[in-house]
Amino acid sequence: MPRPRCRPIRRRCATKQTSEWFPTGNDLERLDVAEKPIEPIHQFRITNLFDIGNFGGNGTAGSGTHLAFTNSALFMVLTVGVILAFLVLGSNRRAIVPGRLQLMTEMTYEFVANMVRNTAGHDGMKFLPLVGSLFMFVLVANLFGMFPYFFTVTSHLIVTVMMALIVFLTVVIYGFYKNGPRFLKLFVPSGIPWYIIWLVVPIEILSFLSRPVSHSLRLWGNVLAGHIVLKVFGGMVVALLGAGAWGLVAVLPFGMAVAMTGLEVLVAALQAFVFAVLTCVYLHAAMHPGH
Repeated sequence: MPRPRCRPIRRRCATKQTSEWFPTGNDLERLDVAEKPIEPIHQFRITNLFDIGNFGGNGTAGSGTHLAFTNSALFMVLTVGVILAFLVLGSNRRAIVPGRLQLMTEMTYEFVANMVRNTAGHDGMKFLPLVGSLFMFVLVANLFGMFPYFFTVTSHLIVTVMMALIVFLTVVIYGFYKNGPRFLKLFVPSGIPWYIIWLVVPIEILSFLSRPVSHSLRLWGNVLAGHIVLKVFGGMVVALLGAGAWGLVAVLPFGMAVAMTGLEVLVAALQAFVFAVLTCVYLHAAMHPGH
């Protein structure tokens, strides 16, 4: 009995519709800009700029460790370069009447120094280079992300986790170095009755071990969510402008995108400040455990 002719036709039509509405792989490269789907996560994708080489392995494809210089590494280098240029050029000419760049450098130093002094105390001034470096790195990296086609380093969890681990390990190492076993008094707050110590100590240990988690997730989550919202509103503007009469409604997401841009600049500075303040709080606890 011969097969119905409609089945192959329907199958081809379904396949054609699926490939048109859901392009994958190399099909995205052949699409025009207007036809490409809006993907908010695309801005966080790490791409290799050039390969460094393979290390280890048995010589077969895919074995060993592949090293490459990525866009994330590029903007880390640019962030450090901008910070060094700002500090070196601002402090190079120590004039009695400071210029604009020198004045900005001195104001930045005084801001970070007062933050460390008021939060960690005078003993915490020895950690001023660490706190200042973290503050400037997070601030410049966040502000870099506000420029179009730039990469936001702090939108990747691995970066924020490593910075939080540096703070955590510094607290643990310096705490035992200065206080010895008395550093463990950090888990027994003063004034706690003896009969509830068995309940408070596990809670304090869990709270201490979760510090790097909350320290890193707070920065990563705020930066990631803000850039995704900006991308969504920007995509809505483009989609509505290409929808004929609906283009008049594009003024609404455009206004939200402008407002979110201003808010993200504020969040970029605020998250750098919060990260530095929490670092000072943790260092103060390492210097004065049990308080």
